[in-house]
Amino acid sequence: MDFDTTNLDKQYNSVPLYERLRPRNLDDIIGQSHLVGLNKPLRIAMDSGKLYSMILWGPPGVGKTTIAKLLSHNINYKFLSISAVLSGVKDIRDAIISAKNTQCTGKRTILFIDEIHDFNKSQQDAFLPYVENGLFILIGATTENPSFNINSALLSRLKVYALNQLDQDDLSKLLSKVLLILNKECTESKEVDIDINACALIISMADGDARRLISLVEIIFGLALSSNIDVITVPWLKINFSKDCRMFDKCGGLFYDQISALHKSIRGSDPDAALYWLASLLSSGTDPIYISRRLMRIATEDIGLADPRAIDLSVNCAMVYQSLGSPEGELALANAVVYMSCAAKSNSVYNAFNSACKYVNTDSSRSVPTHLRNSSKEFMKKIGLYRDYKYVHEFPNAYVPSEQYFPDGIKEQFYFPTSYGLEQKIKQKMSLLKGLDIEEDSNKSC
Repeated sequence: MDFDTTNLDKQYNSVPLYERLRPRNLDDIIGQSHLVGLNKPLRIAMDSGKLYSMILWGPPGVGKTTIAKLLSHNINYKFLSISAVLSGVKDIRDAIISAKNTQCTGKRTILFIDEIHDFNKSQQDAFLPYVENGLFILIGATTENPSFNINSALLSRLKVYALNQLDQDDLSKLLSKVLLILNKECTESKEVDIDINACALIISMADGDARRLISLVEIIFGLALSSNIDVITVPWLKINFSKDCRMFDKCGGLFYDQISALHKSIRGSDPDAALYWLASLLSSGTDPIYISRRLMRIATEDIGLADPRAIDLSVNCAMVYQSLGSPEGELALANAVVYMSCAAKSNSVYNAFNSACKYVNTDSSRSVPTHLRNSSKEFMKKIGLYRDYKYVHEFPNAYVPSEQYFPDGIKEQFYFPTSYGLEQKIKQKMSLLKGLDIEEDSNKSC
């Protein structure tokens, strides 16, 4: 009897291209060789048949779901998948029941949870006993930093593996594979090619996401066919597509990672890297006012009195942006970023303030010394608590040596000026005043 494959072909072509291209074994995975390569952790786990619960952490489209599926397929475990975005308590309960039923047949289960960080604390806690008793192997996929978004109790029972964003070489290999398959499946008599510069632009548009690259190439290929285009070029792409697809999440880990990178680049005195992260944040739609607030924080925390002008500049640049708006006002933020990157750095005030707060929070309440109180001189004399306040401007150097400004019983040093920038002058001044204190104490002892 002849077997009609027409329906099978239709069914195959109805499956999204990125699903049809999903690797069938670990060797087919593009990128992530640090995890699935020879003698690497996940390869060893699969080859030994000793799988364990884990978190696969990485940006979108780098192979988290694929790796989870391949691990279950090669070890011959039952694969259950739920999405934390779409699932609730009932779905969790159904998955547990299914795993118990599978266990009765002598087979184990892998429970894959996509976007596991979207489950709340109680939902995450529901998995704890079953991970501990081995009812299923839990594999969670997340784009968010697990240390911030996964309960510590559950996280302590999971091995975390970080997946890398796909680089240009990885995406170039994938693009060639996608184009080959599209031309092979094409019912038209002609083939569509992509020139090398257009390939680079498409890879840039994909922004490290394999799934996005596949979808982009599929759309571009279809439009080229309908437009009777034989070779896709950069000018044609720019006319028909806009590069508006940077990998970004305004309220997620990727956003805060880039903000952190901007902060640390300025702190590290690298103006070029700082400008890169500023441009990346702005092109991804970050509110410039938010960036200006972060610049004020950096100026006060990491530059401080080494160059007090940085604080003024960060405030002024924010005002300039508010006056000019975008895009002209963004140049003011760039000025602040470059100046602050090149400025002398000091966190001595930041550390001093934290130390003072810690001391006060752990100390008992203390009275203000009588000579510092805001009280009537006559009243304080009447009750026998008056002590003369020494007005500093009546003394040389506008300083009263060895005067007491702390409460009774305390003499602490919180602020230690550095030798950088203006703080070098401050350090010299503080050293001079300390010398006057020593001299005064010496005279009193005599």
